[in-house]
Amino acid sequence: MNLSSLHPPSGQGHQVKRLGRGMGTGHGKTSGKGHKGQRSRSGARRKRGFEGGQMAYQRRLPKRGFRNIFRKRFAVVNLKQIADLGETKISPELLLKLGIISKLHDGLKVLGEGEVAVPLSVAAHCFSRAAAEKIAKAGGTTEVIAA
Repeated sequence: MNLSSLHPPSGQGHQVKRLGRGMGTGHGKTSGKGHKGQRSRSGARRKRGFEGGQMAYQRRLPKRGFRNIFRKRFAVVNLKQIADLGETKISPELLLKLGIISKLHDGLKVLGEGEVAVPLSVAAHCFSRAAAEKIAKAGGTTEVIAA
């Protein structure tokens, strides 16, 4: 097979309109833009969402709720995930290396779902109350990393 022999199936390809190439082409003079009007001018572009002066759709929709631009996003891990690792010293770097979390974002938060049987030394940016209690009950330690 040769790249020069490839062609689209019949009926798929269309010829490109050659605009402004004389009256005989059917696309001469105004080049399909008509006479006068906003879109006939050179450099005619309108902003995305512009509706000819009518109130734009994104401005007609009601805005609801509140989005906190200062919120912190935490990588979340549960105790059951940590307990299954077989490690005693848990850190964000270890969890990233093992693929338990894919991205650290603003820090690591440990949640209390699951049980811990062995004493663990866990370092994270934030702990839920239940997680801290379960780790302490198993004889482990929690270390809060400053952000």
